[in-house]
Amino acid sequence: MKYKLIYPKWNKLPGQTTFNLPPHGPIVFAATLPDYVDVKFTDENVEPIDFDDECDMVGISMMLTTQVKRGWEIADEFRRRGKTVMFGGISTMLHAEETLQHADSIFLGESEGRMEAVLDDFRHGKLKKVYNYLSQQPDISLVGPSRRDLYNRDLYNHKGVPMVDLFHASRGCRFSCYPCAVSYLGGRCFRPRPIEKTIADLATIDNNRLFIVDNSLAQNKEWEMQLFKEMIPLKKKWISHTIEDDPKVLDLAAQAGAWYVYQAVYDTSDYIRERVKRYHDYGIGVEGTILLGLDNQTEDDILRLIDFLLEIDLDLAEFTVLAPFPHTKAYDDLLRQGRIFDHDWNHYNAGQVVYHPKHMTAQRLQELYDYAWKTFYHDESQESKMFRLFCNVALREMEDGTYRPRDRRLANQSFGRQVQRNIKKAQ
Repeated sequence: MKYKLIYPKWNKLPGQTTFNLPPHGPIVFAATLPDYVDVKFTDENVEPIDFDDECDMVGISMMLTTQVKRGWEIADEFRRRGKTVMFGGISTMLHAEETLQHADSIFLGESEGRMEAVLDDFRHGKLKKVYNYLSQQPDISLVGPSRRDLYNRDLYNHKGVPMVDLFHASRGCRFSCYPCAVSYLGGRCFRPRPIEKTIADLATIDNNRLFIVDNSLAQNKEWEMQLFKEMIPLKKKWISHTIEDDPKVLDLAAQAGAWYVYQAVYDTSDYIRERVKRYHDYGIGVEGTILLGLDNQTEDDILRLIDFLLEIDLDLAEFTVLAPFPHTKAYDDLLRQGRIFDHDWNHYNAGQVVYHPKHMTAQRLQELYDYAWKTFYHDESQESKMFRLFCNVALREMEDGTYRPRDRRLANQSFGRQVQRNIKKAQ
């Protein structure tokens, strides 16, 4: 059976450094397909779709709300050509009713242990319109190595520098943050993968630089510390979301190769200031994630927060405006209050205001969002700050013997030559 798996493109936010990471969801899904399935993967962000490619079924995997309209267009074209189309992924779950109008079938939930039966239905002409497993998470131990062999690695680099590989060590989240849909998608129960299987999976990844995409590693301290201990011999260098604010945990994270973390900066408190400092004390960089437009923020609050960011020595900052995604409390509240004025899913990119804020106009919030980006990166560009982080990790790799100018192509590009010069200076 020939299965064509597609990841739709989306428009990147203007003004930000644009690069494409190899997507994680599609290759996690591909690993759950039976052995008799011949999978061909296309990431439309880096290569065009061949609509004439021979296949028995088309699978469209969507992560972002800004992908859904393009995903529907792709499905409509394949169905026009007589192909059977199935949707899955996060945004399929968030936009199930609309997506069903463009699909022969939609799959909701996690696919481990389930695709054999789904494809058996397909082969016998009994494919269901909806396979809904949202409330029935599979045994987490069924999660195996992702199908990284499906990537064309040459397509994932930024100015000659290979992009990080994505990896996950757990699913679910015991927190329920206001604008987040994770509790709907993966449940409120933290579900860590068995440590031994996680480490075995990590050891198969050739790329030394990773992005651990778990919602938060700070959900079970004992598991977190054991994971970091077991990761130390692998000598990987990795990015993640929040790590437990505990000296023992941070020390182990640093030993395990923590490169930098995404840390929410939600106020101007001394706690946030010290939190950033503690990461730095252990040699871990910090990219602040700053959400603008919550109901408890006035214009003065936002301006004060932007000034604060310049004081606390962040390595990078990423600004977003509240995007009320379906199946979140934010969406329910704003819809009930009649405050959402834009229902074009292409605009739900966390960079465009689609609702009426409580303490300012939508136009003013948009202006403050633009001002935040320009102000934070006024003296040093985002690309320059990213370059310094890259040099830091390259130096650490040289210290522990894992540095590979696998970027041989990198030597022929100006960015790569600059990296090499900086490394030589540091030596």
